[in-house]
Amino acid sequence: MTTTLAPPARIGRAAVGALGLLAVATGALESVVTPTLPLLQRELDLSPAEGALLSIVLLITGALITPVAGKFGDRYGGKRVLIRLMAVVSAGGLVSALAPNLPVLLLGQVLQGAMVGALPLSFILVRKHLPAGDSKVAIGVVSGLFVGGGMAGTLAAGPVAEGLSRHWMFALPTIAVIGSTLLVNRLMPDDPPGRADGSGIDWPGLVLLSGTLVTLMLVLALAPDIASQPLVLGGLVVVLAAFVTGWIAVERRAAAPMVDLRMLARPAIWKACVLTFVICVGTSMAVYLVPQLFAVPTGAYGFGAGATEIGFFLLPGAVAASLAGPIGGLGARRFGSRAVVTAGVLMMAGALLVLAAVHSEVWHLIVGKALIALANGLCVTAMMTSTATSVDQGDTGIATSLVLVTRVVGYAVGAQAGGALLTAGTPSGSDVPAPSAFVTGFIVAGAVTALSLLVTRTMSKGVKE
Repeated sequence: MTTTLAPPARIGRAAVGALGLLAVATGALESVVTPTLPLLQRELDLSPAEGALLSIVLLITGALITPVAGKFGDRYGGKRVLIRLMAVVSAGGLVSALAPNLPVLLLGQVLQGAMVGALPLSFILVRKHLPAGDSKVAIGVVSGLFVGGGMAGTLAAGPVAEGLSRHWMFALPTIAVIGSTLLVNRLMPDDPPGRADGSGIDWPGLVLLSGTLVTLMLVLALAPDIASQPLVLGGLVVVLAAFVTGWIAVERRAAAPMVDLRMLARPAIWKACVLTFVICVGTSMAVYLVPQLFAVPTGAYGFGAGATEIGFFLLPGAVAASLAGPIGGLGARRFGSRAVVTAGVLMMAGALLVLAAVHSEVWHLIVGKALIALANGLCVTAMMTSTATSVDQGDTGIATSLVLVTRVVGYAVGAQAGGALLTAGTPSGSDVPAPSAFVTGFIVAGAVTALSLLVTRTMSKGVKE
């Protein structure tokens, strides 16, 4: 006897609006650390390497939780999983707001990272409750409001942290997350669970990948102290090698692996992964270094910018990043993915190398950061398009998950490398890195980005219309 599931209830503008408010709140909570990182480093007495670790831990958690959240949403119902996920995010926001030190703040950021899974769950809900045409509009609205929330958080974090305290810059968006989650729970009807595909969750692969990423970050964070802690660093390298070996072995044998490593044998996939890693290393080094340079005291060689000013200085880069997606998609359709990626790599490498030579005025950094953000968005969009169209439709999720994991690793390595360079370049007894540390960072990022041209020239041109 078969059971016929009732069609899901239709939703109105109020329910979509509640999802939009949740997207704004989570976008704001996600973005508060970047403009206030120098302030957090001062108040919590963090080294640049520790600050870099704080800036990326949320992203790592998000990359790990997103595929699991999407599968659970399909299997058990999007609303049910979304509400529970946002409870974890709210707890993380409160832990971050009350954190007295770095370990507790890192715990809060780990819990907050669950918010990255909210977007795909929101998409599941609107697709179940709206017809195809309306669902596309709703997905666009929710995505746009998430970006808008990120911009609002970038602007508001500094004034709140300086006018009230760093605790309130986490607490206020967390309160908004709690309120909007309650609205979603009230206004959004329950959606029926989907049929289980029998594949299950690759828990061993997820645990081993988590251990790999965390250990990699610790190795990079401790790299500047190799002279004083060689045994600790050596032990972590051994642990890292064990995690990587175990993860590869598990993923190769898993019936439904989190990341199908066999896909890497395809030229289109490994090229996309290499390009994604290299480009994200360059981008994340700039994302980390530019705010740090803004915050260097004017008595040294910097601009003495506070968290509020840094937020305003970073806003053009956030706007450029939001425009890069649609521009990259149009460019890939008209000129092909290879042309767009090549243009983005040239733009980013040029901006990084120019910043290494010229960064004596605020507008130099603002323009350079905006160009880097635009170039990154162009490259990532074009590569995702190229990857998605180079495999069979049934393999799209597997291929794009490889790119996603590579993107996270690239961002993490770049930020930690930037922090390690500043830590190593800080003279003994001083809190200010030497100017050469920033120059070295921009040159390294530009050179690494430029090396990706060796791969872009071998890419297929991609789909053109």
